Amino acid sequence: MAAGKFVVLMVMVLLMVEGSRAMTLCGMNDQGLEACKPSVTQPNPVDPSPECCKALKGADLTCLCSYKNSVWLGSLGIDPKLALDLPPKCKLQMPSFQKSMKLLSHVDVKMFANLVSVLC
Repeated sequence: MAAGKFVVLMVMVLLMVEGSRAMTLCGMNDQGLEACKPSVTQPNPVDPSPECCKALKGADLTCLCSYKNSVWLGSLGIDPKLALDLPPKCKLQMPSFQKSMKLLSHVDVKMFANLVSVLC
């Protein structure tokens, strides 16, 4: 009986630790997404900060481009055109057109929930 309680306690601790870790979106963590938010939202977008460019440099740009036509961007206040303008402003090579036009077949619910909590 005591061993069963210990296992349940350990599982709960592991779930809490895993749940507290920051999620990433295409290689960008919460801080990177937050750093880029002022550059991708209207009405007065600003040039990307060094922190934003650093986050983009480590991100999977092809993955980020796959969100270009996502209905979720508008609901988060993100202007897709402004988002596509970020890599050149950070002097980063844009992924090929064909790769960036891939559409996602699904959206990871946890990732979307985390993105909403960071950007909203």
